[in-house]
Amino acid sequence: MKDIHREPLGGGMEILVSQSYHFSTDTILLADFSRQQGAKKCVDLGTGCGTIPLLWLRDNPLLQVSAVEIQEDACALLRDSIALNRLESKLTVVNADLKALRGVLPFGAFDAVACNPPYKPEGTGIPNPEDKKLVARHETACTLDDICQAAASLLQFGGRFYICQRPERLADVMESMRRFDLEPKRLRLVQQRPSKAPKLFLLEGRRGGKRGFLDVLPTLLIEDESGGFSQEMMDIYGIYKSDTNRGKI
Repeated sequence: MKDIHREPLGGGMEILVSQSYHFSTDTILLADFSRQQGAKKCVDLGTGCGTIPLLWLRDNPLLQVSAVEIQEDACALLRDSIALNRLESKLTVVNADLKALRGVLPFGAFDAVACNPPYKPEGTGIPNPEDKKLVARHETACTLDDICQAAASLLQFGGRFYICQRPERLADVMESMRRFDLEPKRLRLVQQRPSKAPKLFLLEGRRGGKRGFLDVLPTLLIEDESGGFSQEMMDIYGIYKSDTNRGKI
């Protein structure tokens, strides 16, 4: 695997990333939005190099986390990160298709499931010639319905599902969530600066939740008026990423 190197995640946590498997601002924001309190059982679907599970455990060592990933190279990278951080008792890698988790993970047993999904439906946009990135960016290996069905199957009643996506797909995500009894309950839009339209949304759904009563949170701004990180973004992002390496949506 090309160019494997360590990146700090704060709190003494480090992650191994490569040219093919790395993380973005979207991943960081979803990890923060889906942060769990107390001793919970959680799953990250399509975990890639495992950024979300590592950030969850950085902030809450009481968690037990399963990280599901279909690509073996990414799983191998995450296993090395687990060993690096001595998290063998807390974080389990599941090299599997999220569409085939019956008998692999216990259904109805988890408190929270998160997924940073492919953003582009299959057949749209320009496909990436690198297969690893194609799976991450286009719905070639799974669709929104596949993701929501997997999440609903894994969650116990009242469990929470977290997803991020582009705003133009908000209706698609909500429709798919409701199709599998995941009621949208908390929504937050993310935009680069006040003059720009939102580029991302973060959405929480509740397994078996009562319909209606969607809580729409204030928009999260990445930048302040001067073009630097906003204070909220610094709180989320600045503890482990220097200004010279900052990410963009």
